[in-house]
Amino acid sequence: QVQLVESGGGLVQAGGSLRLSCAASGRTFTSYAMGWFRQAPGKEREFVAVISRSGSMTYYADSVKGRFTISRDNAKNTVYLQMNILKPEDTAVYYCAAASVGVGPRTQRAYDYWGQGTQVTVSS
Repeated sequence: QVQLVESGGGLVQAGGSLRLSCAASGRTFTSYAMGWFRQAPGKEREFVAVISRSGSMTYYADSVKGRFTISRDNAKNTVYLQMNILKPEDTAVYYCAAASVGVGPRTQRAYDYWGQGTQVTVSS
């Protein structure tokens, strides 16, 4: 079992920044690729970013490429999502997830464990 707890969400104005954190406990953190997903009101949950076990490979959704950066600190069992130049359309609940299979999966069904989510609201 892996427990994931997100933090760092909040209310920010358009153009601002936030950094989300996801702390993992349980099984070996480096056994998992780590991803971020988000779900906006009335929409399906969608892929945002993923980072490989070592941190050497990252992938991003086109909608956040160049604005968001995913990183991980394996010594702290934590994955981060730095979000810059935020837009109102980035408003969503953000979830981190852990995948035991695959280098950088981008589909939800590839993930074994999920956090509870943290709300990000971007005002215009």
